[in-house]
Amino acid sequence: MAAANPIRDKRVLKDITEYLKMQSDRDYILFLLGIYSGLRISDILKLKVSDVRDQEYFMVTEQKTGNIRKIIINPELRREIAKYVEEKDDEDYLIRSRENYNNPISRQRAYQIITEAGEKYGVRLSTHSMRKTFGYHFYLQCGERNALPVLMKIYGHRTELQTLDYIGVEQDYIDTSLRNFRY
Repeated sequence: MAAANPIRDKRVLKDITEYLKMQSDRDYILFLLGIYSGLRISDILKLKVSDVRDQEYFMVTEQKTGNIRKIIINPELRREIAKYVEEKDDEDYLIRSRENYNNPISRQRAYQIITEAGEKYGVRLSTHSMRKTFGYHFYLQCGERNALPVLMKIYGHRTELQTLDYIGVEQDYIDTSLRNFRY
């Protein structure tokens, strides 16, 4: 699997979002959940319709850490989820497999969906890119002072540097510094 990078360019982010919406509602919701929640793919795939239908938030026990997280559903995401789940049963998996009726898609299928969308727009992506994209844009929008403690808690990181590296900001800083370095 390719190294995970955030989608830094908002135009590319919008293009990929629109592309996935045209591909399928399921793939679109998968992507929106990833970029608005910062959840790992394994936690997204566990969600059932009842977890998110008519909700302002949902609770997730993270598979990797066992930590319980409360995820606020952004109003835009809530609107899209409401349309998506309208005809679905509460016990259905939110990101349901087309072949295996009452199971979610596999992590491999999710990876394929995201990497193919990235290839179409010339960016290397993996499912982890959604989680990093969330952190990257949250950091830029909220500012270092406000975003870092929140992101550290969300990601379970012990240091600010670890979080900055994880969301790609540290590499951006290094790249810019080296590009502008002069004697």
